[in-house]
Amino acid sequence: MTEKKTINFYLANGEYGCFSNFSRDPVYLKDKRWPTSEHYFQAQKFAGTEHEEAVRMASKPMEAANMGRERTRPLRPDWEAVKDDIMREAVMAKFVQHEKLTSILLGTGDAELVEHTANDRYWADGGDGSGLNMLGKILMEVREAIQQGKSKYENGHFI
Repeated sequence: MTEKKTINFYLANGEYGCFSNFSRDPVYLKDKRWPTSEHYFQAQKFAGTEHEEAVRMASKPMEAANMGRERTRPLRPDWEAVKDDIMREAVMAKFVQHEKLTSILLGTGDAELVEHTANDRYWADGGDGSGLNMLGKILMEVREAIQQGKSKYENGHFI
């Protein structure tokens, strides 16, 4: 029996850097162009407010991330309940809107995708495998959905 391949990723300029939300691949969601999936994800913490647009206009993904992490802006009350679905929506949009990215993601076959960093225990593996690796899991969900011919994430479902 062969062991399942694992692909680690983290930096946007590294191998498989397109798996990072900081990769410079714009997404089109909510009738707007978002410079990166990170911009979209962070902005949704403030959906429907002027802060959403301010985050969208951030010059770099790290700036958008920092704006989203500031607690001077009013975080939407349902954020913890909706953040995974917002990430699914952003990741699906990114990978179906860019043919090259679709090809790279599908080219990983059935490999386990792991955001490998000690900087994050929720979206990544915590650096030692003890983290939840939610971004890696969502990438694998999106890969499977694309393989099944689905191209959108809406209302809690790939369609």
